[in-house]
Amino acid sequence: MNERPLLMLATYGMEIVECGGAIAKHVRAGGAAYAAVAFARPESRPQVEAAAAILGITEVVFLGLDSGDLPIGAAAKIPFVELIRRWKPAIIITQDPVHAYEDLDPGRRDIMGVYLEAIALAGRDWRSAECGGWPPHLAESVYFMTPSEPNCLVDVADVWDLKERAMDQLGSQLAFSGESYRRRFSPEAIRLLAPDADPAGEAAALGRALHRTIDLAFHVSQAVHSHSGLAIAEPYRKMGPFALDRLR
Repeated sequence: MNERPLLMLATYGMEIVECGGAIAKHVRAGGAAYAAVAFARPESRPQVEAAAAILGITEVVFLGLDSGDLPIGAAAKIPFVELIRRWKPAIIITQDPVHAYEDLDPGRRDIMGVYLEAIALAGRDWRSAECGGWPPHLAESVYFMTPSEPNCLVDVADVWDLKERAMDQLGSQLAFSGESYRRRFSPEAIRLLAPDADPAGEAAALGRALHRTIDLAFHVSQAVHSHSGLAIAEPYRKMGPFALDRLR
């Protein structure tokens, strides 16, 4: 029985599904999984909770932060420190610092610093009363999702159906994707990516059709093209070195 909890620090919510293979496999092995979401809009929250439930996540907490106006100082860090100390995760997954810095989604750069500072502060004797009175807790491992230079892969072929079912729940975010892709791509390009999709159709349906192709291509490229021997994989970069008792 795996009793080492996992915590997903998700910026908008879809990251939970993007890392859904690793999360689902952790839960299947007997571990608990939790998620904290920084910026999810109110209308997206029930959808994120439904997706999380499919993957086996025990609890999702929405921080309700403003992606364009994070408070300075301790205010944004305290709720994350409290959750880390309360849930005591051995493993934390969060966005990649390099990817976050180069991404034009608002708030990704600012919240990255909050995540890392909260992880560090959670392991120190810092503002105990304001952080729920929980004792300090330092996670054993931090993994960055979808990095440009991964150093580990998780085989997700056997849980791909769960990732797909979870993605189906995210109607609001899929609608955003559909509108974004419609502005970015020509109708001909959209039909090439998703032959059955209607380029002028409903935004969420368009976003879902395009995500099926784009997500599969991404996960296959990480696996097959990496010569890893895997078919479909989620890429991660572990923060710090791997400590091995032997080479394998």
